[in-house]
Amino acid sequence: MSISFVISVAVLVGLSLFLYREIRRRPGPKQWGHTPKWPKRIRIALATIPLILGLLVFWGFFIEPNLLIVRNESIQIDNWPTPLNDLKIAVLADIHAGGAFIDQDKLRLIVKRTNELNPDIIVILGDFISGGRGGTAMKPEVFAPILKEFKAPFGVYSVLGNHDWWYDGNEVRRALEANGIRVLENEVLPVNVRGTTFWFAGLADLWTRPQRIADTIDRIPADQTIIALTHNPDIFPQLPQRVPLLLAAHTHGGQVSFPFIGPVIEPSSYGQRYVRGHVVENGHHLFVTTGIGTSIIPVRFGVIPEIVLLTVQRRS
Repeated sequence: MSISFVISVAVLVGLSLFLYREIRRRPGPKQWGHTPKWPKRIRIALATIPLILGLLVFWGFFIEPNLLIVRNESIQIDNWPTPLNDLKIAVLADIHAGGAFIDQDKLRLIVKRTNELNPDIIVILGDFISGGRGGTAMKPEVFAPILKEFKAPFGVYSVLGNHDWWYDGNEVRRALEANGIRVLENEVLPVNVRGTTFWFAGLADLWTRPQRIADTIDRIPADQTIIALTHNPDIFPQLPQRVPLLLAAHTHGGQVSFPFIGPVIEPSSYGQRYVRGHVVENGHHLFVTTGIGTSIIPVRFGVIPEIVLLTVQRRS
């Protein structure tokens, strides 16, 4: 949530309370002796409210969607391997290349900001494409070579999202893998970090692909450390017990979120339960990034586009 957003809402609430108080104190017609008029301070306040509302709309449609912040998060997991302590994972998602404010220059900025974090690993959790059904403003052969410049010593990995499959998931995958980004679609992959191996399990998108969660996890040898990747967090309750951590996206944090109210849209069967951030249930950890781009309506309000640097630690 941005400071400007909070200040604007606070000002709007303050003006509303002021007007309510003044209206209650307003003299009746007999006290005025003529047709009553609003006092000057009420007229000023009434004129100010549309201005504040206009500024909030301008912020949501033209300023906040074009911002990009880095959010540092940490998760502590029981029995996490000591050699993997402080593993730094850059988590990105919902880039929606070609959509509002996501042109080629913005993609290069995303790559630059991510590389400056010096992550051990980079994961991109789907929805590379803007639109999907009927085409996209930026083709995979255009955005994939830009994303090739992501740098992490232990690799760059991804899963695909619903927009990627609505466009052509196979084409998106070919473009990404031709440019050094490994895509996992109900697939597992061992990764060696600091002499210790853990496994990525890439689980297919819930809305568009067959779900083979248990079968995919069963391909990983027993007693191995697992980080699961997926686009849609709603698969979290179906995660096998042996998977300690799931990274997901898709929700955009609701894309519009008001103080004390929360997200206006909840693109999840679980309401706000998995809409953003760190969730712990039944011994599993879920982290949901709010992503970078926009979908359907080019607006973000109270949910600034983010790159997350996630540090995974052993709980002492």
